[in-house]
Amino acid sequence: MFPIRDENPTVRSPVATITIIGLNIAVWLFIQGGGNVLPLINSFCLYSLIPGDLLGIAPPGTTIPLVEDVGCVLDGKGSATTLITHAFLHGSWFHIISNLWFLWIFGDNVEDSMGKFRFIVFYLACIVAAASAQIASDPAAITPMVGASGAVGGVMGAYARLYPRASIYTLIPIGFFITTASIPAVYMLGLWFVIQLLSSLFGAEGPVNIAFWAHAGGFLAGLILIGPMHRRDYMNERRRLDP
Repeated sequence: MFPIRDENPTVRSPVATITIIGLNIAVWLFIQGGGNVLPLINSFCLYSLIPGDLLGIAPPGTTIPLVEDVGCVLDGKGSATTLITHAFLHGSWFHIISNLWFLWIFGDNVEDSMGKFRFIVFYLACIVAAASAQIASDPAAITPMVGASGAVGGVMGAYARLYPRASIYTLIPIGFFITTASIPAVYMLGLWFVIQLLSSLFGAEGPVNIAFWAHAGGFLAGLILIGPMHRRDYMNERRRLDP
């Protein structure tokens, strides 16, 4: 399922959400070269999260092949900053567009519940929680982890808790046909979480390595953190917009 839009009005402009989206786009274009091979690889080597390097498990000199005859050589000095920087990198146009589309659909309403400054703190906390879940699943891994999907998972978890009955207009492929349906957020996002969790537990394989534990961990972090981080006065303002 792929969300098209939600039916959920906001009171405040999503300044932080737009800023985060803009920062991701700037990193993709100016640091990762819009997907050009050499800047993309360079960004992975410098700023992606590599659990085995961060924890000092992978020995210095370990080579991580990325494309033919090109890869990263670990120096044994993994930086804690990669716990954050990895979430602003992406691996392809589809990767960044899909992540930022989900962030746009759900981020504005979550930001509306707490304000822009709290939302930035919330988003960063979800990044770290998602990364921690992925690291815990395989501390010795040397596959570079990139993408905003763990943090976006946190936003989705928060949305599911705050607005379980909000209507999400969704594309649904059925065989060769594609239809649309309006689905309550708690079902659409709950199904997304279950898929991530099952894929984590049973090791779903695909053409690329996907950080399913980061997705599931981020979702749970958002579901929990939104409790103390949302503002009741903001939510009361928002409820006045409901029919």
